[in-house]
Amino acid sequence: MTLEVLDRHSEALFEFLWCPVCGQEVFTHIPFEGVFCKNCNTQVKLQESRETRSNEEAVLACFDSTTTWNLHVDEKLRRDLPDGSARVRVFGAPGAYQVDWWSPEPGEDWEPVERGEFDDVEEPGEVSHLA
Repeated sequence: MTLEVLDRHSEALFEFLWCPVCGQEVFTHIPFEGVFCKNCNTQVKLQESRETRSNEEAVLACFDSTTTWNLHVDEKLRRDLPDGSARVRVFGAPGAYQVDWWSPEPGEDWEPVERGEFDDVEEPGEVSHLA
């Protein structure tokens, strides 16, 4: 019998992860509320995957955009998740993590924002006050 661990925190894993909505890498923890992208407020929950490969850890990062700011204002800065959520399975160990798969699978209808994809795009002044 195995136990499923929810809301697990791993500093090394959060250094590897990025937000698939805005591409930023900084997350903040709000006690008793959860972990959120500091830039767009997308929530992320971590779960241990039931599958592992050798001694490497396998983690599911579940992103939820119901709390995301300004999705409706400027699609050049954020990309909504299909049906408001997406999961990514990450394998590896600290310093050697890699993405195994996304669910739903990226394709024509949806593609996660890559790390830092919107770094060179300035947020318009009329958008920043809405956050």
